[in-house]
Amino acid sequence: MLHDQLLRDPNTYEELKLEGTGAVNPANGQQYPWKQGYLAFMEEADAAGSNRKYLELYNRIARFYRLSNKLYFALKFGGERSYREQFLSSLELRGGQRVLENSVGSGDNFPYLNMKAKNAQAELYGLDISSGMLKQAVRNLRRWKLEAHLFQGNAERLPFQDNSFDCVYHVGGINVFSDPHAAILEMIRVAKPGTRLMIADETQKLVKGTYGKVPVVKGYFAEGEDLPEMLGLIPQEMLEVEYKEVCKGLMYCITFRKP
Repeated sequence: MLHDQLLRDPNTYEELKLEGTGAVNPANGQQYPWKQGYLAFMEEADAAGSNRKYLELYNRIARFYRLSNKLYFALKFGGERSYREQFLSSLELRGGQRVLENSVGSGDNFPYLNMKAKNAQAELYGLDISSGMLKQAVRNLRRWKLEAHLFQGNAERLPFQDNSFDCVYHVGGINVFSDPHAAILEMIRVAKPGTRLMIADETQKLVKGTYGKVPVVKGYFAEGEDLPEMLGLIPQEMLEVEYKEVCKGLMYCITFRKP
């Protein structure tokens, strides 16, 4: 069950109250509505910069995103489980934990979290900027008979209170955020002290070698544009910082612990 004590207004940082139609900020009356299975903390028209550009991309490809990925993973890695295990195995998961995935997309990592946790139940939360992807996540969760709380919002301004989650991770997309450093700081803020965080995303090898050649998406990846140096964005006070390349060098995986 979603508790309003977990939430805060991403714009004013004030506490929110849950109502039947959504969440409301009692201080100013701002309302954040339920929309088809997720709680919306933004209007897509308000997105700017790279966030707006890639929101539009993921809304375009949402309907065939999972199917195309499953085919790709089968051909490249011998299946989806083999692919996802290479970075999800970095997480520390135990039963009863509150788990947040930033850029949850269509929710495809959630079934594999349960397997890694040896079928122990976790309280799952997912946030994404794309309504198209979240609608797919709602359908997928229903089909998989999994429960999760879903939110539409900007990962650079999370709608959650400090020190709320036992596990916080991100897979795919942070490379192209308008402000990836702000998104990392937000992940750290909402994680409980002692939490091990994980960030996984595409390497230059994948972006230039694959995405740059796919007709539907290649226009979104500028030729010669380099990805941000994500490891350098991890605050110095974080502990146990590790970087590795996985999935045949097509993905990187960064882990670190909040003091």
